[in-house]
Amino acid sequence: MFSPRTTPWPLVALFTSGYLAPYLLPTTVGRLDSGLPLSATQAGAVGSALLLSSAAAGFLLASRVDGVGPRALARIGLVLAVLGYGGAALSSSVPAVVVGALAGGFGSGTATTVAATGIAAQRDPHRTTTLGLLGVSALAGAVYLTVPHLGAGHGQPLAAIALTALAVWPLTGSLPLCTAAPRSRREAPPLPHRRAGLTLAAALLCWSLVQNSLWGVSGRIGLAQAHLSEATVGAVFAVALGTGLLGVVAAGALGPRLGLALPVGAGTVLIAGCTVLSACAHDLTTFASGEIAWNTLYPIVLSYVIGLAASLDPRGRWAVLVGSASSLGTAAGPLAGSVLSAEAGFPAMGAILAAGLLVIAIPMTAVAMGVGRRRLPVVEIPVETPVRHAYDTTAA
Repeated sequence: MFSPRTTPWPLVALFTSGYLAPYLLPTTVGRLDSGLPLSATQAGAVGSALLLSSAAAGFLLASRVDGVGPRALARIGLVLAVLGYGGAALSSSVPAVVVGALAGGFGSGTATTVAATGIAAQRDPHRTTTLGLLGVSALAGAVYLTVPHLGAGHGQPLAAIALTALAVWPLTGSLPLCTAAPRSRREAPPLPHRRAGLTLAAALLCWSLVQNSLWGVSGRIGLAQAHLSEATVGAVFAVALGTGLLGVVAAGALGPRLGLALPVGAGTVLIAGCTVLSACAHDLTTFASGEIAWNTLYPIVLSYVIGLAASLDPRGRWAVLVGSASSLGTAAGPLAGSVLSAEAGFPAMGAILAAGLLVIAIPMTAVAMGVGRRRLPVVEIPVETPVRHAYDTTAA
């Protein structure tokens, strides 16, 4: 499906490295309070701080990739990830773990920023995004299956993220160096399509908050409401991640044939139904059906949303900013889910989250329809654009 000749594997690897920390957040947070003198709330706060640091990197660096240089910036991010996560994994001091998580989070956000900027300059950003999601889903699934067999403690998931960043380092040699531009073109042009970009960023912040509100309490739903064992809940999550891989493959196979509005809008509506199903589960069948269907649809919709953001600006700035807004929602999600479930119960929480998704689907679909009318594919970018010239692996 994907040609090795045209696939930008360094960007795919950077994408995988940057997104791995959010994908492993449940096990990372869950093990912080078991291996360190932290309460569940404090462990969740550390996880939120990690994601906020990652989002901050995106907001700070969105317009600086071309100036600093993709290769240098990617290597800075990977070094921060290795040292931050690695140091946190090896330390038993709470302050050191917090500092390491913050440094590692900023490194993950930096890697994601470089990847998003480069992916936006590709002829088919959706295809590259799909490969990145496929990689991170497969890797996260392997970690979820492996970590329980490596003993207790907080270090294993953090070490997995650090080792991934270390493994990606050799591939950064294929990224372009900073290319000097004529004085008249050194200043980046203003962000295009501001209204659409801001609307998409705000909507995706709320979209991610809803997704991670449910994800943050899914384990508790399975244990406390569906009365399943921890082993059974873990098996359901493993199967759900596996079907998520199928969703990513399906998204790659469909590509742009469905357009953008249908996958984004209809997919979000279907996810809302899965949210209600999972939150109301009182048995294995209902719980597994909701979680598996949700995890199958989530990466499909996410891949199209990332491609939608990339289409708004060929320099990748909206892709980075929208992704950073998503990280903010991801960071706030577990806390929101805990508060809602404690105050209203799981079924009511699911209904509230589903209603929110239905509202969010409207502006997201509107932006997707607007992009379709304006015809903004990246292929129309002139080859003399510096970022395009540096990243386009399909150019002669």
